[in-house]
Amino acid sequence: MATVKIKFRPSIVSGKEGTLSIQITHSRVSRQIGIGYKVFPHEWDGTRSEVIIPPGTDELRQVHLTTVKNGISENVLAVNNIIKRLELSGSRYTSAQVIEAYLSAQTDGFVSYMRSLIHQLNQIGKSRTAGAYTTTMNSFVRFYGTKEVPWELVDAKLMVRYEVFLKENGICPNSSSYYMRNLRAMYNRAVESELTSHRNPFKEVYTGVDKTVKRAIPQDAIKRLRDLDLSFCPSADLARDIFMFSFYTRGMSFIDIAFLRKKDIRNGILSYRRKKTNQHIIIKWEKQMQEIVDKYDTENSPYLLPIIKDANQNERRQYHTAAHRINRNLKTIGNQLGLAMPLTCYVARHTWASIAKSKNIPISVISEAMGHDSESTTRIYLASLDTSVIDKANKLIIELL
Repeated sequence: MATVKIKFRPSIVSGKEGTLSIQITHSRVSRQIGIGYKVFPHEWDGTRSEVIIPPGTDELRQVHLTTVKNGISENVLAVNNIIKRLELSGSRYTSAQVIEAYLSAQTDGFVSYMRSLIHQLNQIGKSRTAGAYTTTMNSFVRFYGTKEVPWELVDAKLMVRYEVFLKENGICPNSSSYYMRNLRAMYNRAVESELTSHRNPFKEVYTGVDKTVKRAIPQDAIKRLRDLDLSFCPSADLARDIFMFSFYTRGMSFIDIAFLRKKDIRNGILSYRRKKTNQHIIIKWEKQMQEIVDKYDTENSPYLLPIIKDANQNERRQYHTAAHRINRNLKTIGNQLGLAMPLTCYVARHTWASIAKSKNIPISVISEAMGHDSESTTRIYLASLDTSVIDKANKLIIELL
């Protein structure tokens, strides 16, 4: 009788999630099939071959890992049922036939179809497309929260809800559009295969690509912001400190700052996972960061800064309220400094990247520092930050007239 195991393959890139697959062995021949789930090495128990939830895992990640565990159990059960059926038939079969039967049963809903499609793409060597679709599918599964989405529920209302989910979790419009375009591509394949009728589910969500707007401020503006006396207005003072903390921590996003815990700092090292990508980031703790932390009384809070003030209340609501308040104060401060663009928390990230580029720091270093998936992402990110050379050339040409 065939045996079924869950296998974990770590990523060749340090700090990235590894992939999970089902291994089916029969008559000493093994075959594997990807199931679309990814976890980090510390979230995998190799001895028991199962996903674990390490102590200290944040709430969102716990939900994701629970979804993965449930999904694995359901997939293994489906494979075992196929094996039992083949055994009862009395016919000879192979591990490849088990996989074929499994895949043929995985088109009853959108998520199952996506897993099947991803497997097929990997089989024919289209690993990059398969990787993009896997990332998108995992995001969608985190949103929907169950193993399957019946075809009849894949409509415009569902996609609007998903778009709202992405926005609430700090995903920018271009990234949201990226997920939507991938989902649309997979959905259209299903329509072409006559697995479902076309309901035009993406008609009300954004699927375009915005050109990144320049959102960096000059280095001297950063110094003026740092030295500004805001002691007369505690809310503005906090807003400025959060901006500077983001800048000092290589452009840490506001949601990551909000959820930083005191235990994330050990032996002079700040260690955390980005909410957006779950990538592990390590930063040397500098005195400028400590000076900001020391200004605020958070003795009775597990959090590092006074953004989420009550761990027993709705933390997500506190985060959203603080984000609006801090960005509103930053805009006022920006006007006070005479900046040409609205000052927001995100400007700190762009500014750090822009200054790093101006100091001839290699793209590879900037990419690693900002937690980007690849250098190409960083190049796209930086391309919109510095148009001064083009502007100077244009001015020179105009003055020739």
